[in-house]
Amino acid sequence: MSDHNKRKGSNRRDFIKKVSLFGSVFIVPRHVLGGKGFIAPSDKIGLGFIGTGKQARGLASRFSKLKDVTLPAGCDVDSQKLNLFKNHVAQVTMENQGMKQDCMIYEDYNDLLSSSQVDAVVIATPDHWHAIQSIDAMKAGKDVYCEKPLAHTVEEGRAMVKASKKYGKVLQTGSMQRSWERFRHAVELVRNGYVGDISKVMVSVGDPAISCTLPKESLPDGLNWDRWIGPAPYREYNPGIAPPIEDDVWAQWRQYREFGGGILSDWGAHMFDIAQWALDMDQSGPVLFVPPADPLAKRGLKMIYDNGIEMTHEDFERGHAVRFIGSKGTLDVSRSFLDSDPVDIAEVKITNSEKHVYKSDDHYQDWIDAIRNQSAPICDAETGHRSSSVCNLANIAYQLRRPLRWDPEKEKFSKNKEANALLTKEYRKPYKMRK
Repeated sequence: MSDHNKRKGSNRRDFIKKVSLFGSVFIVPRHVLGGKGFIAPSDKIGLGFIGTGKQARGLASRFSKLKDVTLPAGCDVDSQKLNLFKNHVAQVTMENQGMKQDCMIYEDYNDLLSSSQVDAVVIATPDHWHAIQSIDAMKAGKDVYCEKPLAHTVEEGRAMVKASKKYGKVLQTGSMQRSWERFRHAVELVRNGYVGDISKVMVSVGDPAISCTLPKESLPDGLNWDRWIGPAPYREYNPGIAPPIEDDVWAQWRQYREFGGGILSDWGAHMFDIAQWALDMDQSGPVLFVPPADPLAKRGLKMIYDNGIEMTHEDFERGHAVRFIGSKGTLDVSRSFLDSDPVDIAEVKITNSEKHVYKSDDHYQDWIDAIRNQSAPICDAETGHRSSSVCNLANIAYQLRRPLRWDPEKEKFSKNKEANALLTKEYRKPYKMRK
């Protein structure tokens, strides 16, 4: 049992002991004894949100549907997004929990981490902030739900794994497709041999990262731009990077290597993740990266695993999706479909006696349950790190445009100083990552 739950359990027992001293005529409130289906406010896990933009509001809506959480705090360097988030939390908690949550708001995430009402944090900031904020949160005693891709560099991902172990905190990566039945079924079909011996996996996602060259534009009111940039190389504001709330669009910082990993990482953290899962490579990764011959090509990267299976970054004209090619046929999976050639592969029902993977039907409840049980969630730090590493390494291969040999155990490229230098990054002072 976690210290958090021990403390709350002790509070209830102490209260009941005190009640007994006053005789049986004292009526014990239901919130103390815990009626069926009722969870006392003191037993709920308080979630603080670091980053309160479009993605965070969606996550707040989902977490507010869970009966055993509260949403007491949010943090952002954009005051307009922060106020919008505060109002959003009040709305969704009223709709889903029958109560209006008073959400405390902060500009500095360290102030949020100091709040006694926050037991765990949801990190929905741009990728370049993930590692610093996640590690600071775990050091402060908070469990972490960090959006995907988990890390901006391979070194950051490994540091996050180490911090999770060092501080004994549960870290769930936001690769929520692992909690979708369609993807789980595809993985189990592959693992049970219904596609046959896999020779190739095609992963269709967007472009690799590029450098940001957007021009300077006027800074909107209420945005602390220097703090938004944080550890990244400083550049002037452009609304394409961080759009104002009235635009209600997805921010394009994802495209730029200073802040993200391109759409290759943004969607690859979903789709390469499913490929890794199906191939049972959650503790490893490819050993060879071969970029396309055309120096301008944005597709065509080959990634070879030690067992000879080839994974390609390739558009097979079905949107963001994964295709498994085996000796018995092909299997395609995305958020919209699961089908195969021949068609009966996708229709197979996996029996109880066959291989099964971790089952989660709700990615968000799975994290909360893991916090209570002090267990590993479906997409823990190591798993999230390995999937984001595939994306990070793929970006390095596209950037350098030459074959790279990778050691998944040592997490180093073989005899390539230039490539190894890109496994980390320099932080703008005074920002630094704890280790």
